[in-house]
Amino acid sequence: MTARTGKAGRGFLAPLDRYFAVTARGSSWLQEIRGGIVTFFTMSYIVVLNPLIIGTVTDADKKFIGGVASPADAIPLVAAATALVAGIVTLAMGVIGKYPFAVATGLGLNAFVAFGIAAEMTWADAMGLVVIEGLIIVVMVLVGLRRAIFNALPADLKTAIAVGIGLFIALIGFVDAGFVRKSAGGTPIELGAGGHLNGWPTLVFVVGLILTAVLVARKVKGGILIGIAVSTVLAIVVEAVAKVGPASTAGKVTNPTGWQLVVPELPDRLLQIPNLSLVGQFNLLGSWSRVGVVTALLFVFTLALSDFFDSMGTIVGISKEGNLLDAKGDLPGFDRVLLVDAAAAAAGGVGSVSSTTVYVESAAGVGEGARTGFANVVTGLLFLVAMFLTPLVAIVPFEAATPALVVVGFLMMTQIRDINWSDYGVAIPAFLTVVLMPFTYSITVGIGAGLISYAVIRAAQGRAREVHPLMWVVAALFVVYFAITPIEKLLGIG
Repeated sequence: MTARTGKAGRGFLAPLDRYFAVTARGSSWLQEIRGGIVTFFTMSYIVVLNPLIIGTVTDADKKFIGGVASPADAIPLVAAATALVAGIVTLAMGVIGKYPFAVATGLGLNAFVAFGIAAEMTWADAMGLVVIEGLIIVVMVLVGLRRAIFNALPADLKTAIAVGIGLFIALIGFVDAGFVRKSAGGTPIELGAGGHLNGWPTLVFVVGLILTAVLVARKVKGGILIGIAVSTVLAIVVEAVAKVGPASTAGKVTNPTGWQLVVPELPDRLLQIPNLSLVGQFNLLGSWSRVGVVTALLFVFTLALSDFFDSMGTIVGISKEGNLLDAKGDLPGFDRVLLVDAAAAAAGGVGSVSSTTVYVESAAGVGEGARTGFANVVTGLLFLVAMFLTPLVAIVPFEAATPALVVVGFLMMTQIRDINWSDYGVAIPAFLTVVLMPFTYSITVGIGAGLISYAVIRAAQGRAREVHPLMWVVAALFVVYFAITPIEKLLGIG
């Protein structure tokens, strides 16, 4: 794939056009704005979800984050800081990185920080480890290691990463909407609540999915954004009439046919002054004396490897979907993107919101036409506004936003045709990469399985020389990553 080029626009916007390469990448200001808005609404749930993950558990000293007395006090603090950090790092990626890769607190990583790391130390110590992890990745970028690893990836595996992410975000869409759920019976997962599609929220999701799919198939400009907007209005009307209520209360499912995360009700107030007291509450070296050097190093290794490949895989997948790669398969200005992403990870620790990462939901904005960093400017500004409008952001339920992820997942899946399925030495690793991302709910696991199997199979074929030396090193690191639990037991940790 090659990036599209063209002449820069004229008029007072010409300097901005040249800076962001809006015309050069075949985009328009309207496309960028639409794409930025779509990305925000497909990932704004993090402002609601991150507080529920790291704001409701205590650290090793039995204290809530920020030292407050209860989750009710912690949740608003985490929500404000989450929106602030997401806004700042997303703006940085747009202005410095110049690509539509929105950044916010990473799901999965935040749970690991909350339940795996903070349980062994204080919140400030845990956030200090997040800062260290980000700084390590910054060094890796500055010495060129991260780009070298990207260049060493076989082209077919890069494509497989994009396809796997497509399947992954489609599954995220289905699961977050409650269309697919963990089964209480004999199968791992099942359709809807009790194996059947029922409940008003499911209807909202289905209507939104069909509408978005039709609009995209008919190539209607703004189709994804229209789908989210119409679905949200429908959800508000449904809740006003049917009084569906939330699916869960105090973490327990009490209403299987209720709304999965937020109830789409018009709030009593729109404006809320954010409390940003969490920013700066981190301790760089506290964890080393609290849990020991070896344990702290293993925590940092797990965070760094997961964050490193999660972000890189997402960037690769979205770049391919957005036709942003050049004729050589490289992303122009890739070093800028990697540096901002690495610094953003550390910023998550500084803001006490856990490590940040590039969001796969950015693909929804790219699907809407975003091609430049200006879309990120829109998304970032919306996050900063969300600090003051948290009640309003919470109106959009999963059921209204996730149809966009399913449709974009399809768009990314179409790249599967570019994989050389006749060469089993790369086809099997590509297959593992594609299927394990959604099956394990982890981009990192998919990439790791693909790289390990690629090195092993090529060696078994007598073609070990085709494997770049860096790939051997990375494959070995992933072996350690997958075996981290037995290694901890062997060392007497945990």
